[in-house]
Amino acid sequence: MPTEPENLVQTIQADDSLALANLLLPIQPEDHVQGPAEARFTLVEYGDYECPACGSLFEIILQIEEQLKGEVRLVFRHYPLSGSHPNAQQAAEAAEAAGAQDRFWEMHELLFKHQNALTNADLQKYAGQLKLDMKRFRSELKDRTYEDRVREDFRRGVANGVYGTPGLFINGIRFNGEPTVEAIRAAMTDE
Repeated sequence: MPTEPENLVQTIQADDSLALANLLLPIQPEDHVQGPAEARFTLVEYGDYECPACGSLFEIILQIEEQLKGEVRLVFRHYPLSGSHPNAQQAAEAAEAAGAQDRFWEMHELLFKHQNALTNADLQKYAGQLKLDMKRFRSELKDRTYEDRVREDFRRGVANGVYGTPGLFINGIRFNGEPTVEAIRAAMTDE
């Protein structure tokens, strides 16, 4: 039986050999990235589709992207807290299944805009709205095709010292302030 993400946090926290710095692990080829590579600001979020604070941060990031057109690159990494958010893991896997069909960001948006509707039936509905190959989508969800991919994001988050959601980094440095447009913009200016 796979280790629950919360247990993984405790295991990694107990490993004194891990250096938990403020600096973020580098962006990986498998990361979901939106925005220009040469953007002035790179925001990396460790998030959970069922987390209300992550839903608020989603809206805040949209505002910041609108204000700073072309200057923001967003990287999203999964950090489902399954113990308190029972639909988060499957929602993350659904985002990955959509991503395998080049529709990650569209599914990402639907999941955050409908955080209170993340059952299997809801995920199927969103996949249909995105005109995904439904047979493939259903099969990948049923077979848990992306479970390891989501868990790897979670593990990397723990290695970065992320123990809750949302976990936000601005140009590789952890943002610990109140997640508001003003506070995040101020942190971006301080870079």
